[in-house]
Amino acid sequence: MAAKLRAVAPGEKPSRVIRSVADAAENGRRLDELVQMRMVIARAIDNENTSPRDLAALSRRQIEISKEIEALKRQALEEV
Repeated sequence: MAAKLRAVAPGEKPSRVIRSVADAAENGRRLDELVQMRMVIARAIDNENTSPRDLAALSRRQIEISKEIEALKRQALEEV
């Protein structure tokens, strides 16, 4: 997922780049944590060494996380 770049408004500090699930859990928001978890699961799904038995559970969780991300984004838009 490519990050969208934009100019920083006067007085606004640039956001910190979140690089892992642990980093997101410690320093980020819930949305950052979910995005990082989705990336970890996506890598596992794409990995040819992931067992076929695990693919169904990983795929299901990937879909659930994507729905949570969309809900949080929608909620953030409504609050603005």
